[in-house]
Formats: sequence, C-alpha cells, structure tokens
Amino acid sequence: MTPVPESPPFAAGSISVRLYPHNELSAPLIVEELLAQAALAVEHGFDGVMTSEHHAGFHGYLPNPLQIAGFCLDAMPHGWAAPAPLLLPLRPPALVAEEVAWLAARFPGRVGLGVAAGALPADFEVMGLTMHDLAARFATGLEEVAGMLAGHAPRGLAGDAAVDACVANPIPVVSAAMGFTAVRRAARFGVGLLFDSLSTPERCRDLTDAYRDAGGDGPCVLIRRAWLGEPPRARLDDQVDVYRSYAPTSAQASWGADELVDATDPSSVAEGVADAARRAGCDSLNLRVHVPGVNPREARDQIERLGDEVLGALRVALRR
Repeated sequence: MTPVPESPPFAAGSISVRLYPHNELSAPLIVEELLAQAALAVEHGFDGVMTSEHHAGFHGYLPNPLQIAGFCLDAMPHGWAAPAPLLLPLRPPALVAEEVAWLAARFPGRVGLGVAAGALPADFEVMGLTMHDLAARFATGLEEVAGMLAGHAPRGLAGDAAVDACVANPIPVVSAAMGFTAVRRAARFGVGLLFDSLSTPERCRDLTDAYRDAGGDGPCVLIRRAWLGEPPRARLDDQVDVYRSYAPTSAQASWGADELVDATDPSSVAEGVADAARRAGCDSLNLRVHVPGVNPREARDQIERLGDEVLGALRVALRR
C-alpha cells in the first residue's frame, strides 16, 4: 500500500474514520478495541479518527471523546485524532481550550476539535444542567474556544504555555451545523463545519454555500456511512430510528433515508462517497461503519477493506 502523506486534522482531501465503543464488551476491552481500530485505520490509509459524545451509557457513544482521542493518538504511529463532536455546553470553554491545547502539546499537529450544542436531554440532566438558552450558550462557548485555539483571543489563559503556542500553531476547530444561523456563526468565528451522517448532500450544499458566502474559509467535513459488501441493513435502520427519537424535527427535515453508500464493488463505493462530497460542497470526509450490533471483527474488517480497496480510488475521485 502506498503511504499517505500526513495531513492536518480536517484538511482538504482528508479522509478519516469514526470510532464508537462496542458496548457488549467490558470497559477495559472497549478501550482496547477502540485503540486497536484507531491504529488499524491509519495503518490502512485513513488520515485520522474522530470520537463523539453522549452520556449515561447511551449505546454506541462515549462520555469522554477528548480523553479517548488522546488514548488513540498514543496508540497510533501517525495520523490525527479529534473529538468531533464534543458537547461544548457541558463544559467551561476555557477548560476545553486548555485540555485540547495541552493534548496538542503532546501530539503537535495531530489534534483537532469538533463541537456541538447537543440535543439529547439525558446528556444535560446527568450533569445537573438544563437545555435552557442552549443556542446562546453554545454560541458564546464556541466564540471563546475558537479564539483561544486560534491564538488571537486567549482571554484569561494568556500565559498558559500550551494556549500561547496556538499563536504559531492554531488548532483546527469545526462546528456541527444544521442551519443557516449555525454556518454563518461558524464563518464569523473562523471555524469549519461538521455535517451529520443523515443530512442529504443537497441540504449540506445549501449550508456550505451560505458558509462560503459569509466568508467562511475553513474545512467542511461530511460524515457518510459506507460499507463494502452486504450492509447490516436492519441494524442501520434501528440506529436511524434511535436518532429520530430525540433529534429536533427541524433537523430531521433535512435527512435522507440512511445516506448509506454501499456496494460489493470498491470503485462503486468510492464513486458514491465522492459524489456525495461533491454535491455537498465538502472538502473533507469522515466515514462511519459502526452501528450497535456490528461486532469488533466486522468493524475491523470494514476499516481494513475500505482502507485497502476504496480509499485510493476515493482520493482520485475527490480530486476530479
């Protein structure tokens, strides 16, 4: 396999993979499997890995995506890692900036951050918080974190060695976005966009166009489900039903069926994913193979096969 040049987190042309816990395992084995999959991903050509957040044992998610990203970086010989998304309103923005900056001090050039406001009430209840005025709280937190990690608005953290290092080496930040207010806010704060796995390419294109029109020049990352071979269709349908049980109606209005790209032919998977990215106006991809019920062997097999059989053709297709 031809080595893939190192790319910064979320960089144009970057292709990463999402990691999720296999909740049928014990906690130590969950961590062990996540690290094995992270190392496997970069070994087989992916540029990096992303982890995401829910709490109280919500199936298939992690309560500590930044910590797990750090674990992964230690297990990966190269490549980047990012909590994406981390639920920003659950934490003080300065604490997020400090922890991300110090992780980047340990792994220079290999750390990114994706943030979201959150939509699952249980995530807030378990922290003793409410969802009251959530959009405003998220906007304030995003502005602060983005400024600190870009090195131009350290606020009270001026003098912190790792945060000060962001002046010369800013840490890339993307924000989950489902609407026009969100993308214009991201453009204003100098961060990129992260789209969910169910939004149609057409909806994403409307949002990326609005982002660029507002002066946004950061990465636009499209999450897509991909499967080489016969997909676990029933498990995918079950997961989509879970998302529909709590996602805002406004968000669901932009969803497709499951937005899965699957085929037995690797070139068809590559073309399908590249076509979705082009139609969405996105320049970075994050692929997902895991849903509850997919076991570690199946997940590893897909990471290997997508890396070995699809990524090369996908990179060529993205350049066209």
